[in-house]
Amino acid sequence: MSTSSTSSSSSSTTSTNPASQVFTEPSPEKASQKPLKNGWKIYKRLASYAIEHWRYLILALIALIITALTQPLFAAYMKPLLDGTFMEKDPQVIRWAPVAILAIFLLRGVSGFLSSYAMTWVGRSVVTKLRTELFDRLLHLPLKFYDQNNSGQLVTRMIYQVEQVAVAATKGLTILVQDTVSVIGLLGWMFYLSWELTLIVLLSAPFIAAIISYVTKRFRRLSNQIQDSVGEVTQVTSEAINSIREIRIFNGMEYETKRFDEINQRNRKSMMKHVITDRLSMPIVHFIVAIALAIVIYVATQGSLLERFSPGAFMSFMTAMLILLDPIKRLTNVNATLQSGIAAGESIFNLLDAASETDAGTRKLDRARGAFEFNHIGFRYNEDGEEVLKDITFSVKPGEKIALVGHSGSGKTTLVNLLPRFYDYSSGEIRLDGYRLPELTLSSLRQQFAYVGQDVTLFNDTVRNNIAYGKMRDVSQAQLEAAAQAAYALDFINKLPQGFDTLIGENGALLSGGQKQRLAIARAILADAPILILDEATSALDTRSERHIQRALETLLENRTTFMIAHRLSTIEKADRILMMEAGRIIESGTHQALLEKNGAYAKLYHLQFEDI
Repeated sequence: MSTSSTSSSSSSTTSTNPASQVFTEPSPEKASQKPLKNGWKIYKRLASYAIEHWRYLILALIALIITALTQPLFAAYMKPLLDGTFMEKDPQVIRWAPVAILAIFLLRGVSGFLSSYAMTWVGRSVVTKLRTELFDRLLHLPLKFYDQNNSGQLVTRMIYQVEQVAVAATKGLTILVQDTVSVIGLLGWMFYLSWELTLIVLLSAPFIAAIISYVTKRFRRLSNQIQDSVGEVTQVTSEAINSIREIRIFNGMEYETKRFDEINQRNRKSMMKHVITDRLSMPIVHFIVAIALAIVIYVATQGSLLERFSPGAFMSFMTAMLILLDPIKRLTNVNATLQSGIAAGESIFNLLDAASETDAGTRKLDRARGAFEFNHIGFRYNEDGEEVLKDITFSVKPGEKIALVGHSGSGKTTLVNLLPRFYDYSSGEIRLDGYRLPELTLSSLRQQFAYVGQDVTLFNDTVRNNIAYGKMRDVSQAQLEAAAQAAYALDFINKLPQGFDTLIGENGALLSGGQKQRLAIARAILADAPILILDEATSALDTRSERHIQRALETLLENRTTFMIAHRLSTIEKADRILMMEAGRIIESGTHQALLEKNGAYAKLYHLQFEDI
């Protein structure tokens, strides 16, 4: 169902027309202006998803600590290995040296496998849960949210950003634990061998910390830019795929190519800035460490220090220092991973924290009679926006057929969207069977409606599952066939390769427009709801099919309150009442014949259509 007041088909236009998109995500140029929120709080929230799987997490952490300790263990083993074999020629050391080496690396291999497997299990569990929560949130957000956010950004959060979050919550944790323990163990061993030389090494720490602090802020800013540009790439690609016919008919290939290239280049530039920051930070850190290493070698070979060191002790110190480079490198690089994950987490949590549809109703209706009362209804899409509906007042009896007519933008679709509470009216009240709409639970209210529109929505599923959708999944084959027969769809369904079990492609791509429309009508017939909304339901049908569908609709409309949005006035001549709308107001009301005799706005619109014909 359309969500715009300007046209019943505006929602489809919004999804395909680049000019009509409303972007709430910041552009890459503006991303640098976003305030940097508390990254630690975001990361703690990300980590909470991993902590839920604490058994695997504990296994992973124990294995990570063991893996980390094998590095200082190996460095420490260099002292007895060299002194006991090459210097002292100790037979015991010579005999056990190969076994000790194998034992260290076997321990490292087993613990490394266990930590990797457990962390990966936790990571995929985090991805699964986040995507489930995001999908559930998307299903429960109000339509106003979709008016203000493009689908590309939402898909990017679901696919790209969730993966970044999982990496930050698992790989980031792996590096932080394993390499922090390694660094502490290696420094501890180095202090044991020579606190003087170790202090020289630690003199490089403030310089490394300064670099990491700068890189942290830059990575967060660049990660936001990259995520925004990925969302734009997704959006433009999706639009091009969905609008390929319009693009070719109106020769828009060059324009779309140029538009995509601009966004793609923006994505490339953001990525390259990220890479430059990442790749430059490590050589600088390594050079600072190399300076410390050179000083250590110089100092160790001077004076009393040279006499205190045995060859094995000196080699053990140097081995520990060289091994120290790898965990420092990973700890420096993990900052990029963490900042990307934090930026992605901020975006994801903004979506997860978005308010769902307001559902404070407590009353439930089993089956409504279909009596409506509209009392001075006013509506605007935004609090400070223009009023779209103004002082709408009328009542509807159970089973009455109400037709809404008027020029595009008169408010027909907007008014109908208020009935199942896709939007909540701004003033006045609507009552169904005497109950104010907000008093009813959303599920109870919406199960009273069936809908058939000119823009048919079908799923990439079987014919059966498209007709018997949602709550109707368990209907019998006889009920399914009866609904299809009533919608004049059974004949073409039986001719499909697998009949009701035929997959119809994305949005029914393998069916004609008329066939898709008939499936939508069959779905409405099967729903057997007491209130029906028709938005030019026969517009996609040929004359022969329309004749049969009109008969099916006549049966469907029996004993049902019906709201018909009509563009072709010939289709609503039998309506019990016709409401002529203009600029959000009802300006005329009556039967078809009465309005023609009045010779007002409806009569002019009616005669204008037939003059065109």
